Amino acid sequence: MKTEYSDYYTEIGLKIAYYRKLRGLTQEQLAEKINKSWSFIAQIESIKTTKGISLDTLFDISIALDISPYKFLIFESEE
Repeated sequence: MKTEYSDYYTEIGLKIAYYRKLRGLTQEQLAEKINKSWSFIAQIESIKTTKGISLDTLFDISIALDISPYKFLIFESEE
């Protein structure tokens, strides 16, 4: 992950956490749905994340949470 994009990754992680909780899922349940580990979800949802995610993973998460992928890519700083 490029450091100049760290704020974007943090915002994506916070949105993942928000929608996951809105759907009533734990980190473990989301991880199981996308074939990742609980610690992976914890890392990407952390506000101190240094973990980047691929588009494939973002698409998997969006399907698991029933959210359009673009919603994760609307950034507060650009609105």
